[in-house]
Amino acid sequence: QPACAPHLPADEHPRENAREEQPAEGGGSLPGAPVPGPGAGAVGLPAEPPRARTPSREAEADFYCVKWITWKGERTPVITQSENGPCPLLAIMNILFLQWKASGVKLPPQKEVITAEELMAHLGDCILSTQPREPSEGLQLNFQQNINDTMTVLPKLSTGLDVNVRFTGVSDFEYTPECIVFDLLNVPLYHGWLVDPQSPEVVQAVGKLSYNQLVEKIITCKQASDSSLVSEGLVAEQFLESTASQLTYHGLCELTAAVREGELSVFFRNNHFSTMIKHKGHLYLLVTDQGFLQEERVVWESLHNVDGDSCFCDTDFHLSHAPGKEGATAAPPDHRLQQ
Repeated sequence: QPACAPHLPADEHPRENAREEQPAEGGGSLPGAPVPGPGAGAVGLPAEPPRARTPSREAEADFYCVKWITWKGERTPVITQSENGPCPLLAIMNILFLQWKASGVKLPPQKEVITAEELMAHLGDCILSTQPREPSEGLQLNFQQNINDTMTVLPKLSTGLDVNVRFTGVSDFEYTPECIVFDLLNVPLYHGWLVDPQSPEVVQAVGKLSYNQLVEKIITCKQASDSSLVSEGLVAEQFLESTASQLTYHGLCELTAAVREGELSVFFRNNHFSTMIKHKGHLYLLVTDQGFLQEERVVWESLHNVDGDSCFCDTDFHLSHAPGKEGATAAPPDHRLQQ
């Protein structure tokens, strides 16, 4: 699945030794946990991640192909993305399209391509529709302030949000202005990068720090004269290196327990925002890779381990083969395999 981060090729998963990756569009956590040397900034990252793109890439990124699926008996659009698509915007919009009964967001049935401006307009309408019905002056003022804050954040959805995970829980993020979009739309935001409580040394080293704070701590500890601090810094650094995929088995268990059955949410991992759902106790990510535009049977991808090994499913969560993989031309899987 293509990452919105330009440093990850579309067909490559983060590597365990990815130490020299560049800051990406997606946000605060970086694969491989690069730890800068002395003299670097607070977290060793530039204040503004490079977002320069060639004119052709910019023009290409303004349009997104629409894939039509049958979802709960209704033809429903899914917005697909190319290599550097604006995944925060697409993840949120795809939830609104899948929740069309509640959100009221729909597209004309013949729509094959949509622009970022059109998506923003739909999103803006949806946010404005959340206005409270009570005439209370306090509620109206609070709503107006939230709308003003949201309108400041909206343009970032198409370039990349800054989110900063905490390793203590699947819903734990440092609160930033960008989070207000998820709050207003009542869209849950999750991650699975958690410390295993059965590793007390790591729990002690990481504590309740966010990703950015942990990187700062590692830099400070490695320069300390106290050997115990140096040791703690090395433990924290080892944790970031060993969990470079930004998903741990403890995190996956907690995620499966926390997400409600049938709940649509946004899942953050490796600078990428995905639309996620829980179906019959299992987690699935919406397949938005433009390469699957014509593959009607490839709609969801299972999220059941941390190593990137997954299965593709159709709109009813029945197993399907990915094109080009072994078995793609074989007979349909038998009933036991589907189970």
